[in-house]
Amino acid sequence: LFRFDHIVGNLFDLTEGRKRIAQMTGFHDFAEFVAEDVGTVDSGLNSVVLANNNELVLLPLNEPTYGTKRKSQIQTYLEQNNGEGVQHLALFTRDIFLTLRHMRAVSDIGGFEFVASQPASYYEKLRQRLGNALTEEQYRQCEELGILADKDDQGVLLQIFTKPIGDRPTMFLEIIQRVGCTTRSSQGNDMVEIQKPGCGGFGKGNFKDLFKSIEDYEAELGI
Repeated sequence: LFRFDHIVGNLFDLTEGRKRIAQMTGFHDFAEFVAEDVGTVDSGLNSVVLANNNELVLLPLNEPTYGTKRKSQIQTYLEQNNGEGVQHLALFTRDIFLTLRHMRAVSDIGGFEFVASQPASYYEKLRQRLGNALTEEQYRQCEELGILADKDDQGVLLQIFTKPIGDRPTMFLEIIQRVGCTTRSSQGNDMVEIQKPGCGGFGKGNFKDLFKSIEDYEAELGI
């Protein structure tokens, strides 16, 4: 695990919170999602991603939506957390397959628990959706380790989420790798590979699957 990729906050009111944080930090809008993009048939959210000037610091912000079959996961978070706060920390790795093998090896002896893996049908559809953006070996390892994948017009996103790290459905972790979107830049006497911030997006294509997992976990807790 190398650094933070992004840190997500849950808010009561996205418009007010976005304005307050932008004024405080000077951050600008980087991306935006609405309930139709990221919800399930039962619940949803609205979201905006803020970024600093060089877009290396990414701060997604969520608010709950209302009028759906069940309470938004964001509303559940706000209640269980007793207010606004960090929903999840996305930790960047350069090799998610190696990282996940290490993390899964200690899950039963005090390590993090991960959300339930997607069914085989998810990975069948993933091959159709991403095509040759990943190799067959990468697809195989994603299915073996329960890793989700998505892409934008520039790169590929590989991601997996832990269950909440405490005894309430509040903060959890995301392990993330971004593939592609690299350019070479000179630093001193060396040429280094620089990856464009947000390469591969934020897993918009996986949000519905993730939220269904969260809904199932809330049901297990009786919430």
